[in-house]
Amino acid sequence: MKRPEILAPAGNLEKLKMSVEYGADAVYFAGSQLGLRAGAQNFDRDDLKEAIDYCHQHGVKAYITVNIIAHDKHFQGIEEYIQFLESIHVDAIIVSDPGVLLQVKEHAPNAEIHLSTQANTTNYQTANFWHEIGADRIVLARELTLEEIKSVIQHKKDTLKIESFVHGAMCISYSGRCLLSSFMTNRHSNLGDCSHPCRWNYSVVEEKRPNEYYPVMEDENGTFIYNSKDLCMINNLQDLLDVGVDSFKIEGRMKSSYYNATVVRSYKNALMDLMEGKPFDPYWYEEIKKASHRDFTTGFYYGDPKEDGQLYTSSSYIREYDFIGLVKDYDPNTEMATVEQRNKFSIGDEIEVFGPDIRHFDYQIKEMYNEKSESVESAPHPQEIIQIKMDKPIKPWYILRKKRV
Repeated sequence: MKRPEILAPAGNLEKLKMSVEYGADAVYFAGSQLGLRAGAQNFDRDDLKEAIDYCHQHGVKAYITVNIIAHDKHFQGIEEYIQFLESIHVDAIIVSDPGVLLQVKEHAPNAEIHLSTQANTTNYQTANFWHEIGADRIVLARELTLEEIKSVIQHKKDTLKIESFVHGAMCISYSGRCLLSSFMTNRHSNLGDCSHPCRWNYSVVEEKRPNEYYPVMEDENGTFIYNSKDLCMINNLQDLLDVGVDSFKIEGRMKSSYYNATVVRSYKNALMDLMEGKPFDPYWYEEIKKASHRDFTTGFYYGDPKEDGQLYTSSSYIREYDFIGLVKDYDPNTEMATVEQRNKFSIGDEIEVFGPDIRHFDYQIKEMYNEKSESVESAPHPQEIIQIKMDKPIKPWYILRKKRV
């Protein structure tokens, strides 16, 4: 059985590198043009080239999103942009619009074409249609069950690959085709600028009593009637293996680099265990929960998620751990780790340390110094460089985290 690809998100260059270092087989990200995540920092052209080179140096594929729902004005300059992506050796371009797809076929003939989940492919006949006009891979709509995915795979053309989401935020409408944001705030989700009204708190107002608000449910917090749980399929990867999905996609281009490291690491290790015939290790699920998340659901994979798919009491994330530092260097002779601080930590703190090639271990900070080699009691300022005495060998890209009290 061929191992599926672990496909990770990247909203900026650090997140991309974190995904690569923590085990992604491919990374998807956007340039500053025509990518459906305006809230992500995205990549200018120099960053795009650096990102693709970095991926290829590590044997990882790079996919660029050009997946907006395009109007005529969006085609201005698209030919030159696609030719630029071809020139920097992008592995695939993700599209959702047939017109954009034709532009990619003409101007980037060496790049694969992946059809975005925005195109809402829900059956094998549609999948084969897109394949006939140039799509090499279909990112299926999130609204399919396992049985429906199995049917698509059984009836698709042999040369067509299938990608499916395994983790991340879910939309209230078909795979992102939601008009709530544009209607309520004039920010268009299909142009990458969603204001996420599905996460807002709603009440009922009677027409003749405009200042009287009634919660839809009897709860002091009101109700979050559109608010979905986060998708998490790490406990069920064997089912996706059995139906033959080619790529496991993680959502989160607007999430943190700590999220990328934590989630990619867990899925990659869980998948490798399954490929080696080992049973699923619950450790990797517990690790995922240490990144910011909402309650989890298996989405539509096992049927309509009416019972377990929505959150009605809060739209807040669960954040039980803080990302406090990223290891930049380690000197085994002095046992000093150079750490770029991300959140406050102090002498005496009990922390956890993990990396791409190890499980986490616990450690108590006993000794640390600032850039002037002065002993300090705490590190309060993000992005400060701190030296920490650490008698266990660690490596660059290892992460320090601390449980919230």
